[in-house]
Amino acid sequence: MTDFVLVPGLCHGGWCFEHLTRRLRDRGHAVHPLTLTGVSERRHLLHGTVNLDTHIQDVIAVLENEDLRDTVLVGHSYGGMVITGVADRAPDRVDSLVYLDAMVPSDGDSCWSLVSDQERRWYADVDETGCASRPLPFFDPRATPHPIASVLQPLRLTGTLEHVRRRDYVYAAGWADQSPFTPTYRRLSDDPGWTTHALAGGHNLMRDTPDELARILLDVTASR
Repeated sequence: MTDFVLVPGLCHGGWCFEHLTRRLRDRGHAVHPLTLTGVSERRHLLHGTVNLDTHIQDVIAVLENEDLRDTVLVGHSYGGMVITGVADRAPDRVDSLVYLDAMVPSDGDSCWSLVSDQERRWYADVDETGCASRPLPFFDPRATPHPIASVLQPLRLTGTLEHVRRRDYVYAAGWADQSPFTPTYRRLSDDPGWTTHALAGGHNLMRDTPDELARILLDVTASR
C-alpha cells in the first residue's frame, strides 16, 4: 500500500481528484486529496496572509499528523509549487513527486514568475476581498477565489531534490490552444532525472484521463 497525497491547483479543492482517488483506493492504496487553506470548503480561512508557505505547511501537517512516510506527492498546476516546497522541507517523508501539467519551480521562482502575461491578467483580477484571484468562468461550480499571496510569493528551497527517488511529469497534450506547460515538458523530456508522459486530455487530467493517470501513479509506486 502506498500513501498518495494529492494537491490541487488554483481555486480547486480535493474534490477535483474524485475520479482518480476512487481508482487508486480501489487498488488498495491510501489516498489523501487535500484542500488548501482559503479555498473551496476552507474558503472561510481566507485572509491576506495566506501564502505559499501556508499551503506547504498544510501538506506537511498532514504528513506529520498522519505519520506518512515514503509518500507519493501529486501536484496539479499550482500544486507543483507546493509539492516542491514540501519535498524540500520534509525530505524524510517524501518518496516521489508527480507533477500534473504543473509548475516545476527552482529556488526563487513564484507562480507569477513562471506564467505568461495571460495568466498574470487572470491572477490580477481579484475579488471584493482584495486578496484572492477569481476562478475563471469555465471552472467547476465548486471553484472559489484563490489567495493571491500564494501566487506572488517566491519559493525558497534549502537544497536540491536529489533525495527524491522518482520525479514524473505528466503533460496535458489536449489543450484547446497553446499550452503554457509545453516548454517545461520539452525541457524535462531531455533530462535523465525525470520520467515524462503525455496524455490526450485537457489541463484537468484528473477529470479527462483518470484511468491513464492512475496507471502512471501505480507504476510510480510499483517501481520501488
